[in-house]
Amino acid sequence: MEAVNAVIQYIIPVFVCFTLLYGFARRVPIYDSFITGAKEGFGIILSIFPYVLAIFLMVKTFRASGALDFLQGAVGRLTQPLGIPPEVFSVALIKPFSNAATLSIFTDILKATGPDSQASTMAAVIMGSAETTFYVLAVYLGAVGIKKSGYLAPVCLLADAVGVIIAITIVRWLT
Repeated sequence: MEAVNAVIQYIIPVFVCFTLLYGFARRVPIYDSFITGAKEGFGIILSIFPYVLAIFLMVKTFRASGALDFLQGAVGRLTQPLGIPPEVFSVALIKPFSNAATLSIFTDILKATGPDSQASTMAAVIMGSAETTFYVLAVYLGAVGIKKSGYLAPVCLLADAVGVIIAITIVRWLT
């Protein structure tokens, strides 16, 4: 285990040194390339900021308005007889929008039900089985300026739904 920790500790410095030596050997102006990349990165951040801000505000408003609690209660009445804890729905619903908000909801589930509960286990597996679809689409499509995404969002959401269903099924089967 110590060997693995040593490798992990040194992998980034070794990569940086290798990159610098490789650039030097190829006679690439390293500092100028770094500055150019930093300038481009700043422009990309500015271009995707409105998309990320919109997602952040939407998730915060949805939680603060009580709409998430209302939907969780409504869906909970349907999923409770199936043995699916109602708390799990909020993780599945928010995950496509924001990982930070999902982590906050997951923390609330851990505090309320305990780390060994079925709700906590399902929520953890769902977090690993679904993607932050809208965030990823906003960042990647916004960075390159694509306005029309066609069927991309529905296909990604379908993949998220399949991941959530499989996560719930496996956790129910194993616990």
